[in-house]
Amino acid sequence: MSFVEYRDTIKDGDTAIVFLGHESMFPVKVQHGTVTQTKYGVIRHSTDLIGKKYGSKVTCSKGGWVFILHPTPELWTMNLPHRTQILYSTDISIITMMLELKPGSIVCESGTGSGSLSHALIRTVAPTGHLYTVEFHQQRAEKAREEFREHGVEHLVTVTNQDVCKNGFGVSNIADAVFLDIPSPWEAIGHAKSALKAEGGRICSFSPCIEQVQRTCLAMEEYGFTEINTLEILLRVYNVRTISLQIPDLGKAAEDNSGSDFDSSNPSYQGSPCANLQQGTVQFKSGVPLREVVGHTGYLTFATKS
Repeated sequence: MSFVEYRDTIKDGDTAIVFLGHESMFPVKVQHGTVTQTKYGVIRHSTDLIGKKYGSKVTCSKGGWVFILHPTPELWTMNLPHRTQILYSTDISIITMMLELKPGSIVCESGTGSGSLSHALIRTVAPTGHLYTVEFHQQRAEKAREEFREHGVEHLVTVTNQDVCKNGFGVSNIADAVFLDIPSPWEAIGHAKSALKAEGGRICSFSPCIEQVQRTCLAMEEYGFTEINTLEILLRVYNVRTISLQIPDLGKAAEDNSGSDFDSSNPSYQGSPCANLQQGTVQFKSGVPLREVVGHTGYLTFATKS
């Protein structure tokens, strides 16, 4: 199986997503003879998964059911094992657009971390592009290689274990874009410039603190980058709910007018918001923001090699 090529049938060795609900899902490695426990009961891989189609509705041993989904970078971002803080789809989407990535692009990344952005970059540049990703931590680099191999994308990515601030990306003058997610990105700007193609390459640096952004922008100017700008992407989610509000008392004249215009016995009015006038309330659909909203994640600084 591959994260960049869809396949209909679940096979032994695949990574699949067990979907219990929008707020409840998890990845599982499909293996013959293995079982997976859920709150709805047991899923037996040999009989319930292998040979079935992705998207199938699987009944568990207690009578409940789940859906088995084909993995995508978006689903993996929501379910991956966290080895570091990760980037989520809100930031990933603007990164891939602002770096002008497309199939065939060459991208350099540091650091690899948990591989959330890496999977999205690989899917974007496939099938002819390549990702060169550098990770300072040896164990995280080895785990990233293992995941890329299991996910069928190892031919599209090269993982290097080294300090990008000292040793760079290991490539020169070939990258269409560079992404930096490290504590001191200003120390890697020179290596990023060397990795980028001769002219027009794009660079992005992700930093949670504005002081990091200031030093990075100064370094970009020093190395001749142009079109330097910083963005902050904030996501606000709304839930659609039915709201009940009391009808205000507008006096006798308003009651007389409403009585002449509204007949609750008329079938055409049944089920309408006005049907609740006799109870003194009216119901309508409204968008309500979540009580807890994800605020600041980080600053995205973009620039172009002139």
